Amino acid sequence: TGKSIMDFWLTLSVSLPVTDHLYLSNSKSANDLSQLRVNKITCIINVSESRSSCPPGVEEYIHIPVSDSPQSPLGDHFDWVADKVQVAAENDGRTLVHCNAGVSRSAALCIAFLMRHRGASLLEAHAWLKSCRPIIRPNHGFWRQLIQYETELRGCSSVRMVPSPIGEIPDIYGEEARNITPL
Repeated sequence: TGKSIMDFWLTLSVSLPVTDHLYLSNSKSANDLSQLRVNKITCIINVSESRSSCPPGVEEYIHIPVSDSPQSPLGDHFDWVADKVQVAAENDGRTLVHCNAGVSRSAALCIAFLMRHRGASLLEAHAWLKSCRPIIRPNHGFWRQLIQYETELRGCSSVRMVPSPIGEIPDIYGEEARNITPL
C-alpha cells in the first residue's frame, strides 16, 4: 500500500514487552482490552495530554500530563515512574507505559527505568528499547534530560549531544544526520 515501516509501527495496535513486567505502546494499544488482558497489564502509565479512564481489569491508572515538547520537564518523573514499574514487577504486576505514538515520552520513561533498575547505561537502554520497538526516538529535550539522569546515576554519560545540520542531537544519531539537508 506504499506505507512506510514508520507508518506501520505507528498504527500497529500491539503492546510490546520491554521486560517481563514492562510494556511500551501507543495510545491505541493502551485502550485495546484484548491486548491488556493477553499481556496481563495491571498498571497503565499514560504520559500524554489526554486522559482516558481506567480500563476494566486494570488495577491502577496513572496520568502524567506532559506534552511532547523539548521544554517539558519529563525528567521530573524518571525516578518515581521507574520505581513504580519496579514495585509492580516485584508484586508480579505488569505495567504498560504509553504516550500518543509510543515514540518519545513513553520511550524516555522506559529508558529511565532500564537505567535505574536494570543497570543499563543510557546507550545500552536505548539499544535495548530500540530492539523492542524500532521507532522509538525521544525528542532532543528528553535526550538532554536522560543524559543528565545518567550522569546523576553513574557520574558520567554514555551519550552526548552533538551539533548536526538539523540542530543538536544525541551522538548515536550522528551518522544518519550527516546525510540530512535542512529545509
